[in-house]
Amino acid sequence: MTTDTSNNTSNTQLNTSTNEQRYIICMKWGKKYGSEYVNRLYNMVTRHLTLDFQMVCLTDDSEGINAAVQCYPIPEMDLPAGPERGWKKLTTFKPELYDLKGTALFLDIDIVIVDNIDGFFTYQAKFEDSVVIIRDWKKPWRMIGNSSVYRFKVGQNTYPDLLANFERNFETIRIQVRHEQAYLSNYLREHHHLEYWDKSWCVSFKYQCMAKPPFNFVLAPKLPDGAKIVIFHGEINPPEAIKGGGGKWYRHVKPTPWLEEYWR
Repeated sequence: MTTDTSNNTSNTQLNTSTNEQRYIICMKWGKKYGSEYVNRLYNMVTRHLTLDFQMVCLTDDSEGINAAVQCYPIPEMDLPAGPERGWKKLTTFKPELYDLKGTALFLDIDIVIVDNIDGFFTYQAKFEDSVVIIRDWKKPWRMIGNSSVYRFKVGQNTYPDLLANFERNFETIRIQVRHEQAYLSNYLREHHHLEYWDKSWCVSFKYQCMAKPPFNFVLAPKLPDGAKIVIFHGEINPPEAIKGGGGKWYRHVKPTPWLEEYWR
């Protein structure tokens, strides 16, 4: 796919001051993903973002991460012991997150960027406090965002009670929702504003690249037209998708060699 930036800025304007710092923020904890995921993400952003940016990784282990990526410890959360359901991502909404201040685009480290992503910064949100996020593919009527890609104001006290409210009411919230993106979406719709990316920009490898069962056993995954970022959720990650196989038996993946061109 050739990179075409002409349609990324049409009918849009820079949503923030041109002097405001742009950040790419990612997060890595535990042993599931190694430093190579962060480094590949940095490489993909560098190839597909023409605007100035600083990449930041919140992590419990910075060993092996490219020196161009600023690493900070993941902020602590005041929560009782229990299963981690992505709650840590909510710490990106701390009123003061280290010395970061500007507009941030959060990216999961297992995504694959396939085209220019300037539009994720130049997209004109309707409200200053809007968080722009992926709309869930499986049940879009629920209005829940997928937090693999979201843009927000970092370090400007724009969402002063988002994290504190979660910590205060955690025992109730964790019964009501399964993961952090559900809490995030519900809270933003009630107290701020939630907007969604163009549905063609962020595509699900599972639901939009792979053919539906049983056709996935004979048809290789394809990249949808207009896609800028491929999202991986569930059992399959980019390395498994490239080689093929894996996942639930009925979601068998045929080898996807075109991913190698991007995931590097």
